[in-house]
Amino acid sequence: MTGDEQNDPAEPSASELVGAALGGAARRAGLDPADGATTGHVVWKAMGGWRGILESVLPSLAFLVLYTVTTDLVLSLAVSVGIAVVFTAIRLITRTPPAAAIGGLVATGAAAALALWTGRAEDNFVWGFVTNGAYGTAFLVSALVGWPLIGLIAGFLMGEGTAWRQDPRKRRVYFWLSLAWAGLFAARLAVQLPLYFAGDVTALGTLKLVMGLPLFAPLLAVTWLAARALYPRAPSKDEPAEQ
Repeated sequence: MTGDEQNDPAEPSASELVGAALGGAARRAGLDPADGATTGHVVWKAMGGWRGILESVLPSLAFLVLYTVTTDLVLSLAVSVGIAVVFTAIRLITRTPPAAAIGGLVATGAAAALALWTGRAEDNFVWGFVTNGAYGTAFLVSALVGWPLIGLIAGFLMGEGTAWRQDPRKRRVYFWLSLAWAGLFAARLAVQLPLYFAGDVTALGTLKLVMGLPLFAPLLAVTWLAARALYPRAPSKDEPAEQ
């Protein structure tokens, strides 16, 4: 008997709490099956639309271009952090959800602080290595221990909690989807770390952008389609019931 099964039935298990937290975050990001939106719309909303894309890309792009042209580390970092500050301020002024912008600002600021401290431009990418390693490890370990994170998220979004673990087909799909996400984060590290150790800031910054949203969006779309396919769509009121 597992630890989850020994808990009081009236109390949510640890896996249910994790699933609810992850699922809630996914729903706030726009991954809500109840909306009935198209896959393209869901992915676009999850990325935050044009504003979310600019918040994600512009600070890194500004650093890459300025440092490549000027090799001035302080100027490049100042502009990068300044752009993140502006996006966060706009979120606060317009009273739109600021979580993504604040998260980006914290990450950009932490990376810049490390690079300024060491005086090495390539250290501006260390924070990204840490987050990719953490996310990749979480997806990999969750799949290997039989609690894939994709399943925990989908179970909450589809209103079945952890009941999906009793369905071999769902467990198999969620296992491979979680491994795919782990593979994405591992691929980023495998490609970018050698460039970091070589000190090739321009190539490192370019590949960071290329392996960012251009890889994230398609994998998110595949994940959404695969997870939705596991749950038959209920007929609408206008559709005749099957005989």
